[in-house]
Amino acid sequence: MTQINFTVNFNELKEKLLESNLDDILKSTMVLVLHEYMKQEQTDYLNVPSYERSAGRRDYRNGYYERELLMSIGKVPLQVPRTRSGEFHTTAFEKYERSDQSFLLALVEMVVNGVSTRKVTNVVEQLCGEKVSKSFVSSLTEKLDPVVEEWSNRSLSEIYYPYVFVDAMYIKVREHNRIVSKAVYIATGIGEDAKRHVLGFTVDHEENYEAWKDFLTLLTKRGLKAPKMVISDAHEGLRKAIQRVFVGTSWQRCTVHFKRNVIDKLPKKGMQEVKNDFKRIYDATSQEEARKHKNEFIEKYEDNPKIEKAIKTLEEGFEDTIQYLVEPPIRQKFIRSTNSLERLNGEIRRRERVIRIFPNNQSAVRLIGSILMDSDESGQKKKALYK
Repeated sequence: MTQINFTVNFNELKEKLLESNLDDILKSTMVLVLHEYMKQEQTDYLNVPSYERSAGRRDYRNGYYERELLMSIGKVPLQVPRTRSGEFHTTAFEKYERSDQSFLLALVEMVVNGVSTRKVTNVVEQLCGEKVSKSFVSSLTEKLDPVVEEWSNRSLSEIYYPYVFVDAMYIKVREHNRIVSKAVYIATGIGEDAKRHVLGFTVDHEENYEAWKDFLTLLTKRGLKAPKMVISDAHEGLRKAIQRVFVGTSWQRCTVHFKRNVIDKLPKKGMQEVKNDFKRIYDATSQEEARKHKNEFIEKYEDNPKIEKAIKTLEEGFEDTIQYLVEPPIRQKFIRSTNSLERLNGEIRRRERVIRIFPNNQSAVRLIGSILMDSDESGQKKKALYK
């Protein structure tokens, strides 16, 4: 390991301190340190100090070549020592990339968090005093691709997920010089560890049965075992795909979506008592209690023509919305709706609004995958939802 004995020219440094602003001082100091580091590395490689003779000499010094290094303090010009054979290579740049990569990671994080590429380039210019192109920022974010791909293809067989949540959201993508709408399919789950996990996602065309079946099948190929329950909205293609891929799995219709559907069938005014009686149905902690409240609601309002459509909607979808009540009461509030997944969609949407239109499909996969990876990691750090 190279040991550096700093023989810095302090007169030169003093002159810089007196004549330059703080940015120039930082750059000058960094140049002096890096130059000294590289000279010492060269000496260690040659196995002989400057101007000395030795039988153990490996090579000969052969001047310098210039190289610029873009750092968080700006662009730094360096004189890199070389040897006659050309076999000596300094590790200074490699060490810099490791130590200062937090700056580059910060740029990537800005993009992932919804800051536009244009704004990121402006930030770099403000911090470094150097202009960088949009392609420079894009090339940084492209480094996420293999990371996202590895995470997206990871095995799901190590833990069992009794409860799986699925939903889709729409984004706009530029494709073949056209702007098209694409569906983002997302699956999350609560594992046996009682923590939330992001299981997977894909970006596909219009939401339909075939697309849902392909997505769910992909999850099973990665090791996802048939869950006890899948929670989702009432999309017909999704329901059919769940039945086909997860034989014997219960389907829980999201109670939040369903209650909204029922209430939308009610008149806008004078319905507060009706709404309170309806919501009481879902305060139950068992299916028997929920059915009892439902029957009481129908008996009370079945002769009211204004409530007729709401009652019909309730009767048609009711049983699918109370499947969560067969589970222990401590778990029920976590599995009766897709609210947790809706919040995750909201996080994606918040960042997606800045971009508005993804330049291509891969950029959408990159950004959404990064957000989901972060959410999955955060979920593992939280306490269990229940015991």
